[in-house]
Amino acid sequence: MSRTIPASRPSRVLALADDLSGAAETAAALGLPGRILLGPPTAPTPEGEAVVLDLDTRQLTADEAAHAVRDVMGYADGGLVLKKADSLLRGNFASETAAYAEGAAGVVIAPALPVAGRTVRDGVVHLHGTALHATDAWRAERGPAPESVRAALGDLPTWVVPLSVVRSPVLALSGWLRTLIAKGHHPVCDAETDADLDAIAEAVLQLGPGIRLLGAGGLAAALGRRLAGADGAGLGETPGRTQSRPLLVVVGTTEPSAVAQIAQLLASGAHHVPVPAHLLTDHGGPRPLATALDGITIVSIDGSGPVEPGSARGLVAGLARTVAEAAFDSDLVLTGGETARRVLDALGIRELLPVGQIHHGAVHSRTADGRSVVTRPGSFGDTDSLLRIARALRPDHAAALTPSFAPQGEPT
Repeated sequence: MSRTIPASRPSRVLALADDLSGAAETAAALGLPGRILLGPPTAPTPEGEAVVLDLDTRQLTADEAAHAVRDVMGYADGGLVLKKADSLLRGNFASETAAYAEGAAGVVIAPALPVAGRTVRDGVVHLHGTALHATDAWRAERGPAPESVRAALGDLPTWVVPLSVVRSPVLALSGWLRTLIAKGHHPVCDAETDADLDAIAEAVLQLGPGIRLLGAGGLAAALGRRLAGADGAGLGETPGRTQSRPLLVVVGTTEPSAVAQIAQLLASGAHHVPVPAHLLTDHGGPRPLATALDGITIVSIDGSGPVEPGSARGLVAGLARTVAEAAFDSDLVLTGGETARRVLDALGIRELLPVGQIHHGAVHSRTADGRSVVTRPGSFGDTDSLLRIARALRPDHAAALTPSFAPQGEPT
């Protein structure tokens, strides 16, 4: 859908994300014509477009992640810049934000994501009303959750902008932000609703060039509404089934919700291939995996046995190797940002064209050869998430045929 960006607004947007599912979420939320790049761009962002870069830094060291951010900032080229942050403050949040702030007049920070129950009050992230550090949302992380956004950012000078100011007239809010930035502070904005994020985005646009934005998909959507005058969810119509390709669903997340999501899709006729963890970390080469035409096949990590701590990256890499051959001829559903990136890397795919969202965070994109790729963060989605995605891509699908999968040393 063609959209006109008002002349008074920035005519290009560069967005950065630390994993692929976050990059896709950001592109869909912005709702602007553009691309998702799996790697650095080769040219500045075109006029009237949004380019979203997956920096693939979630699993890097803090120094490596900061270096990756610095390397791409030259491509901003006078346009508006948005850094996608994890709404639960995970990843290399402090080091990437510090690198992102270098050379900026100021960074306005608003990590709330109301659609997922993630709000910010008094500078503290809350998950469904409970302070982040009092939840188990960081159970898979190496340390405890930070007690505030300021604490998560370490030495970066920040100042909390309370809800009372966020909900004041936009000129008053922009004045607050301008004053804090002039004093050397990076404003951390409270927000509980999409209307709060709309106000923050509008206030930042009043400040002119040199101010950068940092937030989750909620802030990206607010920015998209300000620039395009429409909700980012209306990026485009999600096409129906592709006649000639099977559908391969790769579940790389270890979130407990994934079990129920797989079960619902199985009940619709899909076939499930749980791969034991020890086979995924065995580097003897990929195991045979085939999918049947018009079938739906789910491949996941078999969680019935023990999984060694710290083995997540190896498991995801093994999963990508396992599905790579079959994925060349399939439409894809990829859950977990690391899983999505490793599978597309194995296929040599470096660019995606966003089509729209099937549900929040489940973003439908197209490859250059016309294949569908749906990416979704591992922690997102209700129990019917995978079923909804499959029905959107295959609204009249027949029961999936049983693929041939024979790990070495095991019977077919």
